[in-house]
Amino acid sequence: MNKSAAPRLNGVLLLEQIRVLGEIGADSVNGGRTRIALTDAEKAGRDQLVAWMHELDLDVCIDRIGNIFGTLRSASNQGDQAPLMMGSHIDTVTNAGALDGCYGVLAGLAVLRAFRDAGMLPARSITVGAFTNEEGVRYQPDMMGSLVYAGGLSVEEALATVGTDGTRLGEELRRIGFAGDLQPGAVIPHEYLELHIEQGPILEAEDTLIGVVENLQGISWQQVVVQGNANHAGTTPTRLRHDAGYVAGAVVAELRAIARESGGTTLATAGCMSFEPNLINVIARRATFTVDLRDPDEARLVAAEQRLSQFLATIAKEEGVQIGTELLVRFQPVTFDVGLAEEIEASAKRFGFSHRRMTSGAGHDAQMIARIAPAAMIFVPSRGGISHNPREHTDEEQLLKGAEVLLDVVLQRLNRT
Repeated sequence: MNKSAAPRLNGVLLLEQIRVLGEIGADSVNGGRTRIALTDAEKAGRDQLVAWMHELDLDVCIDRIGNIFGTLRSASNQGDQAPLMMGSHIDTVTNAGALDGCYGVLAGLAVLRAFRDAGMLPARSITVGAFTNEEGVRYQPDMMGSLVYAGGLSVEEALATVGTDGTRLGEELRRIGFAGDLQPGAVIPHEYLELHIEQGPILEAEDTLIGVVENLQGISWQQVVVQGNANHAGTTPTRLRHDAGYVAGAVVAELRAIARESGGTTLATAGCMSFEPNLINVIARRATFTVDLRDPDEARLVAAEQRLSQFLATIAKEEGVQIGTELLVRFQPVTFDVGLAEEIEASAKRFGFSHRRMTSGAGHDAQMIARIAPAAMIFVPSRGGISHNPREHTDEEQLLKGAEVLLDVVLQRLNRT
């Protein structure tokens, strides 16, 4: 690296940028913010991020799926050199907190600002990425931008995706001015680091500052539709019912049994459910609900899927209903790069920060980038394990210490270049 002074984190500015970005899409009544992917609010967030990248005199480019990249070129300015990449996302769920995704992107900018403030250029180019539609609220699947970037979904298919509001993703990208020309994945990172709030309770419960994320759970999403017969709730004997509502409830109970009997490794959730005709005195003729299965082990995840499938077949026969399923999302578990995880752990030790190895329960862009490059994640605590909620909170000191670890890991990796 070109050396002038050691890069130092500007923590005050990092916290201020988190606050400013958190005000975009803010709801003064509920206290949260809503920046659903490719809406006007998210466009405003994108515009602010790009402006901050230009303030650092980064090379800014946007690919065809709308991923935003800001690059600090190396001292040698080798255009074909694979960059060290940091990143996450800035889109949110409805009524969200200010940290999910945004913290990782803005901490990445803080790392590049440390180089600029020190008058240094890295030995290897460093890129900060903000990936499109990580949350998957408006367009599915989630983590779409990084999935396309990693080659797991064609850009044409992604651009043609129709959202929950009937809009087409590619048209919305053009509308907000973020339909870029760069082919997704044209630049493969040398390594990828993602700093994130845990979004779970483990670090806080164990009074631990740094999570060294070794792996990430596999995810299986499906929609289940149960077709029964509507009838009068007061005149139809139980033995003669074909009750879609009962079947849905039985499936939810089975999901809990699957999770409980896995030894605690499998998680099972029914997150969305609706009945038709949705009347208090009418047996439901139709039930539609989602199933979210997760496990860090692929074999156990497959076993959970198979057990659910067998239960659906059995109860359909017993209750005289028809059951259909549609697979929405299926991602295998991810094991992150051992060397990067060891580097994160070594950095925490140098700072004297408490730390632990752990699994990520949530999906992240890092799991997609891990398909094409060595990747790893750093977690900091989430108060109460709360996320996707206005009460999402991490103490400022914890946010800054996490960013210090990120900067230190970047410096150590560049010293190996």
